[in-house]
Amino acid sequence: MIKKYTDYAIRACLGVVLLFISCKNKEGDLVKVERINVTYTESNEDFPNPERGFYRYSEVHSSNYSVLNEAELKGYRSPQSIQNAKYKVSSTLVFRYYILDDVVNKAISASFLTNIKKDFEASRAAGVKLIPRFVYTATAKPGNCPEGFICPLYGDAPKAVILNHIGQLKPVLHDNADVIACVQLGFIGTWGEQYYSDFFGDASNNGGQGNRLTDNNWKDRIEVIKAMLDAVPADRMIQLRYPQLKQRYVYGVNSALTSAALTESGAFTGTDIARLGHHNDCFMASANDFGTYEDYGNSSSPRTSDGTVLNTLKDYFKADSKFVVVGGETCSNDYSPANDCEPAGKIQAEFAALHYSFINAHYNTAVNNDWQDGGCMDNIKRNLGYRFVLQTALLPDQVVKGTDLNFILNIKNAGYASPYNKRPAKLMLRNSKTGEVKSFDLAADVRKWYSGDNKITESIKIPSDFPAGDYELLLSLPDAYASIAAKPEFSIRLANLEVWEAATGYNKLNHMLKVQ
Repeated sequence: MIKKYTDYAIRACLGVVLLFISCKNKEGDLVKVERINVTYTESNEDFPNPERGFYRYSEVHSSNYSVLNEAELKGYRSPQSIQNAKYKVSSTLVFRYYILDDVVNKAISASFLTNIKKDFEASRAAGVKLIPRFVYTATAKPGNCPEGFICPLYGDAPKAVILNHIGQLKPVLHDNADVIACVQLGFIGTWGEQYYSDFFGDASNNGGQGNRLTDNNWKDRIEVIKAMLDAVPADRMIQLRYPQLKQRYVYGVNSALTSAALTESGAFTGTDIARLGHHNDCFMASANDFGTYEDYGNSSSPRTSDGTVLNTLKDYFKADSKFVVVGGETCSNDYSPANDCEPAGKIQAEFAALHYSFINAHYNTAVNNDWQDGGCMDNIKRNLGYRFVLQTALLPDQVVKGTDLNFILNIKNAGYASPYNKRPAKLMLRNSKTGEVKSFDLAADVRKWYSGDNKITESIKIPSDFPAGDYELLLSLPDAYASIAAKPEFSIRLANLEVWEAATGYNKLNHMLKVQ
């Protein structure tokens, strides 16, 4: 449906008056100005969008490196079957375990660093981004110990070695920020999950000391986080495994569970608190997600785990996660039916409350298969991360050169989260005769298009020497990096019918503008 709002200018450039712009043309003649209310149709299609969705899993060992294959990565963007899964996924994210198995006591080799660069090159060409995690071991060692299924020595590295390795990785990470979605902390403990560790405190039943972490354990972990914040490009976030780890980094080793979460005033500022996100590798696996929501204590306080601890840390996670990157994987189906589809379960409500942007397509397929059987998998595939639906737009039908073009976009974010990496929003004017495209940067911060309704009110100046003619209006949400900004695979697609232009990565506003 299209509605028109009409009036006549009284004098030049009065601005917005009763939902319309009033202006004279350059000859001083009275100009009839109309604002057109355009309504759009939502799409239910599951399609790939950057930096969100089900990720594909991969791993590589420094002792036996196999570089990522561009053709295989490109194939991930189309629906593909997953081993032992009842569902197919389209993916723009690839999780990559970099297992530093042969450098626990020495420097990373030059050939390893070269191969990482090749991984990034393949990702860039294929239109996907990586989630790297650097670890020393991703293998559980069963034996005669209290835990049984995993016993020391675990195989991670001392702090000095880790810090040297982070320093070696810094140039590679900075040079390839464009195809890094985020980086997971890694390094410490088996799987890089900061739990079973030979050098940073062992919080498991194997560790003694009341299963708690000491002040020095916390300080050593904080030092590694600080080094990673320096090594990872400043416009990229780092995911931590436990919410308390972020609290202890931000507020110190004696910080309370009630420590303040990130708020909008501090979000997306490039500060440490704004750059630390979360990955939960046992999402909805138990009441406290296998230790995700626990107080690990310190030298003067015991480790505690009860309902109060769980609720306090989860409330912190819910508030903090609105402004940072969140993802992970499921790990056990024993928490069924809570981790099933609604109404028996609450999986979609949890994804939304904790602002999840991505989840592992490969693990745990027993949990994920239940979503397929329960009928909510299609919703989850569509709604992980952001999903922008253009509902209506109030657009002028003409504009006078040298004056402002004012418009309003009403966009619903049907997804669980907003984008976590900065990207520009641009209004594109494409000449209907010549095809020439003029681009105008908008003031909107796409990261603040939170779940729910968003009203974007914008004004751009049309230069006085702008060529007159009829122009098609388009919205472009490209990547922030010039290296991939022109690649449509890295641009955000709106969830609307008859809007997306696959060849350009533009979203058509289905409206013509006359420039006089």
